[in-house]
Amino acid sequence: MDRRYRFRRAKDRGMVVVTFLCTVAVLVPLFLVLGFLARTGVSALNWDFFTEIPGAAGEPGGGMANAIAGTILLITLAGAMGIPIGVLGGTYLSEYPSTRLSQVTRFTADVMNGIPSIVMGLFAYVLIVLPLRHFSALAGGVALGVMLIPTVVRTTEEIVRLVPQSVREASLALGIPTWKTTMRVVIPTAAAGIVTGIMVGLARIAGETAPLLFTAFGNRFWNWDILQPIAALPLQIFAYAISPFDDWHRQAWAGALVLVTIVLIVNIAARFAANRQVKLR
Repeated sequence: MDRRYRFRRAKDRGMVVVTFLCTVAVLVPLFLVLGFLARTGVSALNWDFFTEIPGAAGEPGGGMANAIAGTILLITLAGAMGIPIGVLGGTYLSEYPSTRLSQVTRFTADVMNGIPSIVMGLFAYVLIVLPLRHFSALAGGVALGVMLIPTVVRTTEEIVRLVPQSVREASLALGIPTWKTTMRVVIPTAAAGIVTGIMVGLARIAGETAPLLFTAFGNRFWNWDILQPIAALPLQIFAYAISPFDDWHRQAWAGALVLVTIVLIVNIAARFAANRQVKLR
């Protein structure tokens, strides 16, 4: 008995060590990337970087203010399209899980999650850029919005499913219609978790470059017209990284640092929102 116990205890400790080493193996690349970005990009961060537009080719100076604003506008457009569709679609999948429409939608969302982002860009290119005959922020927002929908659908479905059935039954027992129960009781109860899923989805699309090459295209100047090409951090980083100018290379690393910082902040906020949802339960 003692021998078997010692063997099981050794196995348990061995698995703990293996799990710990795997966790370290996951964290080390992350911290190496963050450390390299911080060491390389901080030197190019200054007030002009956040307030000025790009300077003339080959001349030092300038910034990425228009690209930062463009990224915010593109994410806003994507959210305006993807969030309502994703939340309502995920709620339907949770409340009516066995219908034929639910099964098809769930399968479609899973397939869309696996489609390469460049294909989403080509889709928006054919849908919007070709009819308009020019690139635009609208096309970029649609491409990112289509990418956002399946993520929000699946996360919303899982979160809404966690709402206790007793909450629904209590509302229905008061004579409240099913649709009002869903909209005014179920969704508010799951709101924190839904927001978490939305923020994770937004963090995912914030750094996408390939779809924007076919849609937003980029712009070296300020632009708030959604029907015209617009700058974005991923596009600006790509353009600067392949340029022959050292100052643009430094600014590309600074832009990458800012973009990664934005994604980290959104993910940390999503984590806090998820913890709040757990405490409310």
